[in-house]
Amino acid sequence: MPADIDRIVLVTGVSRGLGRAMAEGFRDAGCGVVGCSRSHEAIAELNERFGKPHRFAVVDVSHEDEVATWAESLRSNDVIPDLLINNAALINTNAPLWEVSSTEMASLLEVNVLGTHHVIRHFVPSMIESGSGVIVNFSSGWGRLTSPEVAPYCATKWAIEGLTRALASELPDGMAAIPFNPGVIDTDMLRSCFADGAEQYPSAQAWATRAVPYLLSLGPEHNGQPLTTP
Repeated sequence: MPADIDRIVLVTGVSRGLGRAMAEGFRDAGCGVVGCSRSHEAIAELNERFGKPHRFAVVDVSHEDEVATWAESLRSNDVIPDLLINNAALINTNAPLWEVSSTEMASLLEVNVLGTHHVIRHFVPSMIESGSGVIVNFSSGWGRLTSPEVAPYCATKWAIEGLTRALASELPDGMAAIPFNPGVIDTDMLRSCFADGAEQYPSAQAWATRAVPYLLSLGPEHNGQPLTTP
């Protein structure tokens, strides 16, 4: 990254919603942004619109080999995240738990939990070697409370809370891992649960104006603390 780039921020699930809003916010804050999504079309558009030195790649975080290849490509170009944000996630179709198929349950676990682990596994060693860095794993209000008909999503986000707090106890001094509840935001994911009721909540862009500076303020003193967008 060029010398005038303040920090390198990695965001998964960058093609839309919170991921896209954060990418724009971090860019505008002077950061170098690297990110991934499964959408070829969205990644092509992001690379064209953002330009160099920002880098976006087609990666399915549920596939460890794709994450490993992406991490090695960035590492070989001396791109090591200062702030790593695991944002990519799926939510189940509203239904009682006994009506959720094993296939749908597996998809949520593969993206929301295993995907987070894949990114940690292949990016955090370089961050440890560099001696600094903050890992923010996106949880949810449903990672600390529950609601009916979203049990699979709750399960994955409660897993993220535990996984992240355990990771925090393993990191060396000077680093941090933080489970982060972004709050309730009007996104496609929320609309899948709340339909038109999602309109009463802030847009992803409005949320990012508060969230991006807050995320950039996080440091070793916040290690292991479950935080929420102020």
